Amino acid sequence: MNPFRWTFRSQCLAGFAACAALIGFAIYSQFAWGLDPCPMCIFQRLAFAALGLVFLVAGLHAPRAAGARNVYGVLGFLVAGVGMGLAGRHVWLQLNPPEVPGCLPPLSFMRETMSTTNVIRRVLTGSGDCSAVDWSFLGLSMPAWSLVWFVVLGLFFLFAAFRKRARGQR
Repeated sequence: MNPFRWTFRSQCLAGFAACAALIGFAIYSQFAWGLDPCPMCIFQRLAFAALGLVFLVAGLHAPRAAGARNVYGVLGFLVAGVGMGLAGRHVWLQLNPPEVPGCLPPLSFMRETMSTTNVIRRVLTGSGDCSAVDWSFLGLSMPAWSLVWFVVLGLFFLFAAFRKRARGQR
């Protein structure tokens, strides 16, 4: 099927399916392979969930007006941009691990004992467990693949929202 002939709805629902599959793979790798996620991995999963939610809402709404599609495209790209920032920071931590690796407490404990801004600040500074590479495919770690997917899905959302459509096509 030619993606240039897909409707906005089908493109958005395909983007939602991709996000769901990526989260599913992360959960599978956690439980089947024993790859425990670090706090930055959890935040990346949340970013994929948020991006998937924007894809789903845009796909279910499927607006006819180009302006509404453009709003969804920009919103989706912004959410993907947050994911790019998280994954990029995680890749940077893997390439430049801290000299004294330290482990963060579990995210649930941090949420119970710290304010939200302190939890976010603490997670984004990273730790030794965030710099470990436990899995790789084709030479890229899981956060690097997340970065690739955030870029691909963000650009795909922009393409779906801003491309010229034939008359009568949604």
